Amino acid sequence: MFPALETDLKQETLPDPYEDFMHHHLQYYGYFKGPTYLSSAGHAQVDAVNRDSLMLSSPLLRSRQLLYDDLDEVNPRLREPRELFSIFSSRGPLQAPRWPIECEVIKENISHIEWVPPQPEYFYQPTGDEKVPEIVGEEQGTAVYQLDSVPTEGAYFTSSRIGGKRGIIKELAVTLQGPEDNTLLFESRFESGNLQKAVRVGIYEYELTLRTDLYTDKHTQWFYFRVQNTRKDVTYRFTIVNLLKPKSLYAVGMKPLMYSQLDAITYNIGWRREGQEIKYYKNTTDDGQQPLYCLTWTVQFPHDQDTCFFAHFYPYTYTDLQCYLLSIANNPIQSQFCKLRALCRSLAGNTVYLLTITNPSRTPQEAAAKKAVVLSARVHPGESNGSWIMKGFLDFILSNSPDAQLLRDIFVFKVIPMLNPDGVIVGNYRCSLAGRDLNRHYKTVLKDSFPCIWYAKNMIKRLLEEREVLLYCDFHGHSRKNNIFLYGCNSNSRKHWLHERVFPLMLSKNAPDKFSFDSCNFKVQKCKEGTGRVVMWRMGIINSYTMESTFGGSTLGSKRDTHFTVEDLKSLGYHVCDTILDFCDPDQTKYTQCLQELKELLQQEIHKKLNNLGQDMDLEGSWSDIPLSDIESSTSGSDSSLSDGLPAHLLNLADELNQKAMLKKPKKKRLQTRKQRNEQYQKNYLMRELKLTENNTPGRARFPPTLQKQPTFLKNPENSSSSIMRNEKPRLNETQLSGRDKGTSLDPPLTSLVLPKNKDITQSKKPGFTASCSPKRSTNSSLGPAPDVKPNWPKTRYPATRKDRTPMVAYPSLHIYTYP
Repeated sequence: MFPALETDLKQETLPDPYEDFMHHHLQYYGYFKGPTYLSSAGHAQVDAVNRDSLMLSSPLLRSRQLLYDDLDEVNPRLREPRELFSIFSSRGPLQAPRWPIECEVIKENISHIEWVPPQPEYFYQPTGDEKVPEIVGEEQGTAVYQLDSVPTEGAYFTSSRIGGKRGIIKELAVTLQGPEDNTLLFESRFESGNLQKAVRVGIYEYELTLRTDLYTDKHTQWFYFRVQNTRKDVTYRFTIVNLLKPKSLYAVGMKPLMYSQLDAITYNIGWRREGQEIKYYKNTTDDGQQPLYCLTWTVQFPHDQDTCFFAHFYPYTYTDLQCYLLSIANNPIQSQFCKLRALCRSLAGNTVYLLTITNPSRTPQEAAAKKAVVLSARVHPGESNGSWIMKGFLDFILSNSPDAQLLRDIFVFKVIPMLNPDGVIVGNYRCSLAGRDLNRHYKTVLKDSFPCIWYAKNMIKRLLEEREVLLYCDFHGHSRKNNIFLYGCNSNSRKHWLHERVFPLMLSKNAPDKFSFDSCNFKVQKCKEGTGRVVMWRMGIINSYTMESTFGGSTLGSKRDTHFTVEDLKSLGYHVCDTILDFCDPDQTKYTQCLQELKELLQQEIHKKLNNLGQDMDLEGSWSDIPLSDIESSTSGSDSSLSDGLPAHLLNLADELNQKAMLKKPKKKRLQTRKQRNEQYQKNYLMRELKLTENNTPGRARFPPTLQKQPTFLKNPENSSSSIMRNEKPRLNETQLSGRDKGTSLDPPLTSLVLPKNKDITQSKKPGFTASCSPKRSTNSSLGPAPDVKPNWPKTRYPATRKDRTPMVAYPSLHIYTYP
């Protein structure tokens, strides 16, 4: 057609118009720096071609938004959508954290190695002779480290930038007078660091003041700081003077964590529990405000001139998370079933990541039939144990283990690994940069002030419109209780009575030396209505939990009186996956047995309560009518603060949004069914007749009595019954029951899911359950943490394979995506 251009056109492909436009648009604004598709000469040649004269079927005009099969003919598929803002680049550096402009940040990169102690780290055993240092402060001591210009209560976040405060970073530590000067040099102006002031009150004694959460005057619990210029074989004493909680695990044997850089380089030793003469006590200094508490301990450093760190718990920073997600994005296998997206930007502009994990489905129907599991962590930034559990979960679910593949086959996992990156970056314990606890504002309407939880809640709301959400779990830390446990929500439905307790009971059997079912609580308190657990439960997720993992250790089984390591927490992530499989096993044996065990435990608890009250009651037939909220204690709630309400500068904005919502007139609900219309007509007719009867005069003709009046639409009983029956929901047939026990109401909520039936996998038996079970799956110990203690039951797993699956039975008629 155009001989002069034929040779050149064979070498170059015409660009898709949309792709060409977006390429130049993003390149103009600096968001895309890749190579151009065509040279300038090529563009000139393309412009010279009369495109209308080219056939649409020509490969020169084929869109790059479509993917074709090997035959290059049929069933084109849309390409995965690109992110407008690139999340990760394998060639470039990670996204640097954004800090509030008031914060000074040192330029050093702080990193630590992972290490598991070869021997258990036991709790400190108090002797009763621990010294209680008197707090003297700067009056009798010397300040050797103090942060300037830290925003507190009354100030509020305005803007952020990479690197924090502009200008030259000041040297806050004292200047050493010579090699014989043994003053410790303190530093905390790094990611997740927290130390406000250090005062030297003796040759080897220091009083430490923690920084409150930014833009607040409270929440001093998390500490993480560096010391340099150490001396070997000398006993140092550190005393934190401004803790706010009256009770702490430090009072029952928990030790602080210490990290030596020389040990890490020389011996590959990481974080370890250190400290002697540990004492948690009330600060006698009365400043007229809220009471303060002190933590004191002694320690000996292993080397001279070493750099050491102290922390409340194993740190896990925002940069640590980004490095981990980058490894997933660069893995060619994991990136096929784990899609990384940006849920939103935080208040400071840091990315909140969302992972969607599921195996690609072969058909849209199969994709729509998958149920969802939602997991999140670090809404409270100082609870880093939640990140370690999340890392263990991700390690397992992204592995090639048969169990992990099976979970990805039948579920869609939505994972938010760090809900509050701003708080993690600045070293807060509980709050975001809004100065408020995000886990009290899940009902918020202020999207711009609480973007992380607003977008998380709306993501889950959209997910509920597409598919059933089987489980929601938010990972937290606890500073007053040992072990790991769950907080849930008592079901108000008789159909699902006690069902919310089955998953925690199963988890306690799978991890008997770490998880305590006795510490679980299911009471919904009014002060917790704004938490993620309660809000998701009220949105319709029955199994909605907060997982609380201790900062200390275990008091159970083989791990009794020992501290948790990162491997212990990561293994719990594996046990969560293991329990999901048990919970959804088509063989109902374990589920039904757990419900029966829960009934017996509840009866025992009721009898115990009644005996304590001096009452005696025959509970046969009536014990299950007692509200569960009356049985559980209201004082055993989560280790959390009450909501402080909104900051002053947001009160007016919230009032305006609420007034707009109230001004919207509620729409009158239309009657949708014939049965409802008939009932309303009958009601109105009888009311009119009653009024006429009451106001009837002798001159008027009397109507028959109301009860004898038969409306015209009920004269034919056959037609009436048939019209009502047509509006009833059809019953499920036997195939839709999918193995339910039709004679009992104790079925788990997953029995409607039909699973493949030809997966021949075996697993070693676990003692405890006596009922016979279906064939079991195998576990690869190299792919998941191998628990020290066997769970209390024989495992049964889905007899399923990924290939040659039986077709799903019932699919929701909702949005259908081949890849969720």
